[in-house]
Amino acid sequence: MFRKTPIAWLCAALFASSASYAATPATAPLDAVSIDGTGQQRTDARHALMPELGVNDADFPLESMAISEGDLWERIRNGFSIPELNSPLVARHAASYAAHPEAFERLGLRASRYLFYVVQELEKRGMPTELALLPVIESGFNPNAYSHAKAAGMWQFIPSTGLRYNLKQNAFRDERRDVVASTNAALNYLEQLHEMFGDWQLALAAYNWGEGSVRKAIARARAAGKGTDYLSLSPYMPAETRNYYPKLQAVKNIVALPARYQIRLPEIENQPYFTAVRKTRDIDVKLAAELAEMPLEEFKALNPQFNRPVITGSPDTQILLPHFNAERFTENLANWTRTLSSWTSLRISAARERIRSEEHTSELQSRQYLVCRLLLEKK
Repeated sequence: MFRKTPIAWLCAALFASSASYAATPATAPLDAVSIDGTGQQRTDARHALMPELGVNDADFPLESMAISEGDLWERIRNGFSIPELNSPLVARHAASYAAHPEAFERLGLRASRYLFYVVQELEKRGMPTELALLPVIESGFNPNAYSHAKAAGMWQFIPSTGLRYNLKQNAFRDERRDVVASTNAALNYLEQLHEMFGDWQLALAAYNWGEGSVRKAIARARAAGKGTDYLSLSPYMPAETRNYYPKLQAVKNIVALPARYQIRLPEIENQPYFTAVRKTRDIDVKLAAELAEMPLEEFKALNPQFNRPVITGSPDTQILLPHFNAERFTENLANWTRTLSSWTSLRISAARERIRSEEHTSELQSRQYLVCRLLLEKK
């Protein structure tokens, strides 16, 4: 059993303040599962219509949906490699999804902007493509999702865990909502958990429940002469974690055989949806969308990380645009002769000074976390 050594108490004190830091949410809260590396369980309310998916809107019309077997879904199926989990909970969640096919189909359309990038990054790392479906459980593929536990983004990082994985959170942007940055951070976290437990199902349990909680459950199961696989540990898990992987398995089953569940998956082309454009000068969000010749809401869906109506330029600032719109943006920007930002340079400069201070503090906290972790592992 883990007990707090003097080092552990020191670490707890060092990080007590960082856990309370959160950026201003971009939208009204959306209840969702959140990530917490501390081992603390968080139970958030769910949407009434389709609690597991977090989808009850009509943002995406179904009339234009095309069906294809040779699209990105097939690529995802070919990369499935996590052992199957068969349990009554899996069947129950699959039946729940199948009872609301329209919601599942709308969710697929929402995911179509982001899914290729996630799959591509998983394949680069040799990770199972089932993990590309995890945002279905976490946020309904809504990068603006924000929970009561202050978790944000498609992968639902809480502030302190986001800082651990180098997701910047300041007055101008929250990278927990950044599609590219948060995906890379989530995959880093999942890789680390898999190395820790040697089992993807347990890694996912830790992603939801915290690695400390999973370790304690394993210790309890071993002490009782029980197995240490996901199902064997289920009696020691809270309800949210006990249902967590079964939900993902249910989504996997539907993606594998959608006709069995009478669900139509929207066609998602097996090619990139967006490309990244570097932005070194400040520009208003609205003007950026206009120069890209795309609706503001579509621009925000690809670039939800910006907290203010201005994008502050820097060497590492980038915006995501569909390929055609990226070409139009570059051409229109070159021909633009007026000011790019309505924000005064004084306001932005003052805010940047605050951000530098915050980022310096975050960097120190990240280093402290790593030092404490190494010390604890040696105990």
